[in-house]
Amino acid sequence: MRGKRVLVTGGAGFLGSWLCEALVEMGAHVTCLDNLSTGSIENIAHLMGKENFSFLKEDVCKSCPEGFDYIVHGASIPSPDDYMRRPVETMLPNSIGLLNCLESARKSDSVLLYMSTSEVYGDADLIPTPEHYWGRVNPIGPRSCYDESKRFGEALCMSYLREYGVDVRIARIFNTYGPRMDLSARYARVIPRFIIQALRNEPITVHGDGRQTRSFCYVSDMVKGLLKLLLSDCKGEVVNLGGEEEISIIELANLIKELTSSSSSIIFLPAREDDPRRRKPDISRAKNLGWRPSVTLRDGLALTIEWFRKKGGFK
Repeated sequence: MRGKRVLVTGGAGFLGSWLCEALVEMGAHVTCLDNLSTGSIENIAHLMGKENFSFLKEDVCKSCPEGFDYIVHGASIPSPDDYMRRPVETMLPNSIGLLNCLESARKSDSVLLYMSTSEVYGDADLIPTPEHYWGRVNPIGPRSCYDESKRFGEALCMSYLREYGVDVRIARIFNTYGPRMDLSARYARVIPRFIIQALRNEPITVHGDGRQTRSFCYVSDMVKGLLKLLLSDCKGEVVNLGGEEEISIIELANLIKELTSSSSSIIFLPAREDDPRRRKPDISRAKNLGWRPSVTLRDGLALTIEWFRKKGGFK
């Protein structure tokens, strides 16, 4: 990657900032494009001033620069509470924003990696879920702004491959966590919300009965998977990236209570509409590329909790 030009949209976000950091360390010339609607300058502050890193505060839905060897499109609103609150804004990066990125890739002969999501599977009835599963999604439900825009984005990528020969590859990312997740966001995702509540000894809020499951992947493993997909000879491939440890949300809450030595109670809120009951990836394709996660959930949570303690000033 030394000397290669890489554009990362959404690069000031949680996952995007880790990817930018890894690419900078590999010697690539990285341009981070972010409008800071969900990202933060703080996530990339340590990269500022480096010769091979630059930041553009721009909206990819308005324009996308050209002249890159690789484009990683990660701009998104990833939190369910947040994207259900901002549905129109959620749909634009996966449609207009992605269109701009694909046009840039077509004109500059770039490799484009689209950061899609396990949400394209909806409430899957095939577990572990392989890439050939078409999904079971409510196209007009409250989650559809995210689910269906990501599905549209995948279709748009494959259309650019078929019509123009653009080298696209799609990562279906399952729940990812780690340091740099927003600990101040009102609409935080489940792990940061549980950690903050536990560290404050406040009630841990579980939507539904808590028996719904997820499979979580630590951020360092996810970055390695994204890089493997970006740099492998896999034009047109769609690949699941995620952890293989399936855990219920109530078990997750209790594990975080244990790791934080918290006195928090656990309370139950109404279930979210169309919330998937189970989520676990089949990562056979990723394994064939030479990737599999190595950080256990317990170890990853311990690292994340320690970062939250320091960042939030908790004892």
